[in-house]
Amino acid sequence: MTQQRFTFPRWTNLALPAIVIAGSTAPLYFAIVVAYGFSPQAIDVGYMPEQPIPFSHKLHAGELGVDCRYCHNTVENTQHAAIPPTETCMNCHAQIHPQSENLQPLFESYETGMPIEWVRVHDLPQYTYFNHSAHVTRGVSCVECHGRVDTMEVVYQHETLSMGWCLDCHRNPVPHVRNPDLVTQLDWGLDMTAAERIADSESWLAINNLNPSQDCSTCHR
Repeated sequence: MTQQRFTFPRWTNLALPAIVIAGSTAPLYFAIVVAYGFSPQAIDVGYMPEQPIPFSHKLHAGELGVDCRYCHNTVENTQHAAIPPTETCMNCHAQIHPQSENLQPLFESYETGMPIEWVRVHDLPQYTYFNHSAHVTRGVSCVECHGRVDTMEVVYQHETLSMGWCLDCHRNPVPHVRNPDLVTQLDWGLDMTAAERIADSESWLAINNLNPSQDCSTCHR
């Protein structure tokens, strides 16, 4: 009796090139994913994207003393800190530097009604829930997450914004809170000793019975 040999169907010839291509490109794909995961756009402190208009927080928030809430006017009431519309900028720049070349994108936006495409600097994963108003109204200053933006010519990511970093604050909020009336005073406490700041924060926490949640569902909903 003659033993028959098994023969692969002809259609498997088409699968072979696909397998070879997938096998040869998989390491490259993996390397790209890993590289992006560790890139400034993903997690790195110091991420400083170029913006369509060279807006200086050092000038506006620092030297001119513009309150954070003038531009980010929803920060006390909603989850997101709003990016100011063109009209907010034009409240001043209709009269101040109206011929500036750097501000031409602003004037074009105002004339056409097309919003300025600012580049997001601080970006959390979609599976993470963060509410600005819940933090700001309880005494967490802008500086705790965004750093001293009033000294930044160009805003950059100041903290890792990682889960461990957030939990450090929730577990020990004392060094990170103050009276909510002072949250936009980014230089608050510089004239105080560390002990004085801690005492002030502990007093505020005790009076308002603040106890930040450490439950997973607080941020992962």
